[in-house]
Amino acid sequence: MASQLGPPSPSQAPAKYDPAATTIADIGDDLLREIFLRLPSLPSLVRAALACRTFLRAVRSSPAFRRRFRALHPPQILGYFSNPLRTAIPAFVPFRSRSDPDLAAAVVRGSDFLFTRLPEDGDDTRWAFKGDCSGYVFIHNQSTDQIAVYNPLTQALNVFPYPPQEACDSRYLYFRIIFSEDDQMSFRVVCVRRRRRRRRTMVRFSVFSSDSREWQGFSWVDTSMPQAGDDGGDKCMLSSYTATPVDEFDRLVYWKHKNQAYIVVLNAGTLQLSRMDLPPHLKDMDSTEFELGLTKDGELCMAFTDQFGANEGMLAVWFWRADGGGVDKWMPHKIFPLNKFVDFSMRSEEYYDVTAQVIRVIDGFVYLSVYYLYTKCFLSFCLETEKVNKLFEYGLGVHPYIMPWPSSLVCNKEDLETKVTGENVAEDGPVGIEETPSVLVTALRSYKEALINGDGAKVAEIEAFLLSIEDEKKSLVVSRG
Repeated sequence: MASQLGPPSPSQAPAKYDPAATTIADIGDDLLREIFLRLPSLPSLVRAALACRTFLRAVRSSPAFRRRFRALHPPQILGYFSNPLRTAIPAFVPFRSRSDPDLAAAVVRGSDFLFTRLPEDGDDTRWAFKGDCSGYVFIHNQSTDQIAVYNPLTQALNVFPYPPQEACDSRYLYFRIIFSEDDQMSFRVVCVRRRRRRRRTMVRFSVFSSDSREWQGFSWVDTSMPQAGDDGGDKCMLSSYTATPVDEFDRLVYWKHKNQAYIVVLNAGTLQLSRMDLPPHLKDMDSTEFELGLTKDGELCMAFTDQFGANEGMLAVWFWRADGGGVDKWMPHKIFPLNKFVDFSMRSEEYYDVTAQVIRVIDGFVYLSVYYLYTKCFLSFCLETEKVNKLFEYGLGVHPYIMPWPSSLVCNKEDLETKVTGENVAEDGPVGIEETPSVLVTALRSYKEALINGDGAKVAEIEAFLLSIEDEKKSLVVSRG
């Protein structure tokens, strides 16, 4: 059959390579970003951006693109942690999606959700989930009085002792991590402890520095509303809350005082305390019933259930906005009956209560946990479209892990200070840079120091950086071949 076709006609002959032809590297950054906005998920964007220098530059150079991508895509849940009994570490259950293979790749390739790098100290070592912040997971070990801060995606691990002054149950401790803008390997961990004492709520901070490897302790601060007969009048002495930049929301720690109509907010980055006044009818709301978060537009919002019983309760959503007089306050947005999120056909003829609780509020999505008999479901609710999605069922406890925006896709201060010489830059080739000393030399020096000092976390971070350079080199060789 092939012999009957004869030689290909001139119009069918393969075209010769034309060096002047338009290639993918000739597409402008604006058009590339429009293409990237149509990718299905954040893991897909990471995979595409790291394909070559042109793609990476287009993504990193535009904070506006980052905001648009997050507004168009739901928060990326990679899975959830649970605290099953009699296990040494929290168990991670990945969120599976057959329609998005990049999601599975984000959990498998190069990540460590099994916490294999955690130190082992005999058979009695027990690590329990304490919380997460900016992609880092906080876990504590009461038998060894240690706190571990671990990023499962980058395998960056730091282990340090409890704050010396906080020899208490870890349930009363809250942690936040703040990275230096100049050096992502330098960070602070802020530990917050609360306690009730004679109808007063006290708070104390401790700050751990990665540079000194030591804790700094602060004195107790009374954050309660003055009672009748107290000096200072009838108003709380905390200043009113002022807006926090969107990218600093993860630094906030907040709680509500019992029988008081206000929320106390701590900015762990500045150690500044402030308060948010609540409407009087929310005075009796419990701290476990509400969560603060951001909308897609970066507005602060609050979601809470007025009753846990789904057959008669409501989910209320409020926004922190300026009123007609320009004063910021909580203003009602909308109320949804909880039976919107519950399929009551699940119930048998015998009556069982169905309860719902707000777990997180992230980028315009409210995440709820619904309990029915022995079944627990994790749902997402979009405030914009009012669409409900059942994500998964779970057993003992649920701590969703949200994929953070990778630092590799952010143009940091070091990048801005690096001068790129245009005459030495090919469209998608090696970049000519003027820097003293070079980034690579600095990384190698830091790597040597980390090996000498036995700093495993810093060694892992630098190795990941060096591997990324090697991957980029291979991609350039392929693209030129």
